[in-house]
Amino acid sequence: MSSSEVPASPVRQLRLVVEADDYEAAVRFYRDVLGLPEQAAFSSGDDARVVILDAGRATLEIANPAQKRMIDEVEVGRQVAPHIRVAFEVDDTAGTTDRLVAGGATQVAPPTTTPWHSVNARLDAPADLHITVFQELRTLDDRSSLDGFGTDAP
Repeated sequence: MSSSEVPASPVRQLRLVVEADDYEAAVRFYRDVLGLPEQAAFSSGDDARVVILDAGRATLEIANPAQKRMIDEVEVGRQVAPHIRVAFEVDDTAGTTDRLVAGGATQVAPPTTTPWHSVNARLDAPADLHITVFQELRTLDDRSSLDGFGTDAP
């Protein structure tokens, strides 16, 4: 394996499971407004229901408390994010933010260009999720060459 090849992960999928008191509103928002395609849906006779929405490629971003505070300061100007924040990469942050607000989200911070060269907006969304929609302005290779970017992997 060359140094540029990334070893295959033993994990095949990251699935974030969210309990939504208003199931219909959450499904409408994430499937119909945000546009996540429905992959599968299941129900049982006791009114138990679940829908699995395809969110594209998944990553798990782990930040220490100082990084979480710094991201909140850059994107929002104050500490707002709970323990878990869900981020969706989109092609047009401003347009997506407008569509999500019209579809039931509350804008916490408008689209903001970050020091890491993305345009990020914060919203409070159905199912009590605090979300970021972000648009990358540079490729991963371009961002990786900037000061402060790199990898902790051995």
